[in-house]
Amino acid sequence: MQSSVALFFGSFNPIHNGHLMLARYMLNMLNIREIWLVVSPQNPFKIDATLADANDRLEMAKLAVDNSSRLKVSDIELHLPTPSYTVNTLRALHGRFPETEFSIIMGADNLAGLPNWREAKTIIDNHKIYVYPRHDAQIESIDNENITIVNAPRIEVSSTLLRRWIADGLSIENYSPAAVVKYIEKRKLYRPKQDTLNS
Repeated sequence: MQSSVALFFGSFNPIHNGHLMLARYMLNMLNIREIWLVVSPQNPFKIDATLADANDRLEMAKLAVDNSSRLKVSDIELHLPTPSYTVNTLRALHGRFPETEFSIIMGADNLAGLPNWREAKTIIDNHKIYVYPRHDAQIESIDNENITIVNAPRIEVSSTLLRRWIADGLSIENYSPAAVVKYIEKRKLYRPKQDTLNS
């Protein structure tokens, strides 16, 4: 019998409580064993100058899910050619875990762009896709049995907002796990370059 794992892709730049709330909600609502947070080195559709080093983002994700038995972190994309294409990641995972059935969790904004993904039809035809709402994107009705709209709570906090607050010297204490906040402070991440040089 195949085990079921849902893949939650993201830059996690940085990971925050919204990511974790959404993942835990999906664990409760879907018939899946685990969710793997897949840390992406580079989204081919989003070139971000504020992207922290992949190893830092991976470490923060691991700190965030440290005590969870059903939330895991995957570094698979850090060992694949960049930019990272989902279809390549799925093939690599199937090669390593042939008995595991992989599904995908994505936001409504990604669903809108899904037809433009590399080998989109292959992805849709072979994997269940669970879509959660985003405040900045409309969910289009798609007639495909592999795509399910999940009425998950809308998460207003974003990594972009947290990076802005950190750059402005504001605290993100209540928005990311304490271990992640401590790591960001220790590594001086997301601070203006001048501040980092003067530290």
